Amino acid sequence: MDLDVIERPSPNFDERTMPVSMIVLHYTGMPDAEGALNRLTSPDAKVSCHYLVDEDGTIYRLVDEEMRAWHAGKSRWRGISDVNSASVGIELVNPGHEFGYRNFPDEQLASLIPLVADIKGRHGIGRGNVVGHSDVAPARKEDPGELFPWEALARYRLALPSPIRDLIDPFWTDAAFLLALERFGYDVTDEQKAVIAFQRRFRPDLIDGIIDGECRAKLLALLLPRPQ
Repeated sequence: MDLDVIERPSPNFDERTMPVSMIVLHYTGMPDAEGALNRLTSPDAKVSCHYLVDEDGTIYRLVDEEMRAWHAGKSRWRGISDVNSASVGIELVNPGHEFGYRNFPDEQLASLIPLVADIKGRHGIGRGNVVGHSDVAPARKEDPGELFPWEALARYRLALPSPIRDLIDPFWTDAAFLLALERFGYDVTDEQKAVIAFQRRFRPDLIDGIIDGECRAKLLALLLPRPQ
């Protein structure tokens, strides 16, 4: 990697049990970067990530990619329940919903985009497996949240864009929508939280947990074959 990375080792990791097939993006949800770094490197906290990207664009490496960082917790995505073993976790410094959620600065995104591109390329990760914490843990998490600019990643083919053209409502029942949502990758055990997570990711301007024609049409478009 040609990016400038500051080493800030965390003791919180163990061995992977499967190859890397996804990238999970988080926000730190803490008032400042130093507090987040201290927590992510504290042996008492038992949490970590592979990389942390500060709001000024500084990148810290906490855990080597070969190891399993402890960032996703109880999660599931596309049939994988040990998301930590199958993913690289990236924390973005942001106060989150609890401490004054705000937009992600351009400097932060300018470092995140090449970092994601590097990881994605080296591990051969598909765009559909570049996800947010709320995607893999919809019942528990909201991060990186509705303000995260997924389209900025999608422009570089680093994440799936939200479908906007030629949308067709398949008029699925709610039960059929949830089956399709599970097929796409979400854990739908908590049905409304799964719908909210989908909206937060693909329709962030209206997050109401209601399955409507736009949600159905977007999900149908995402399920149709598309180039990776």
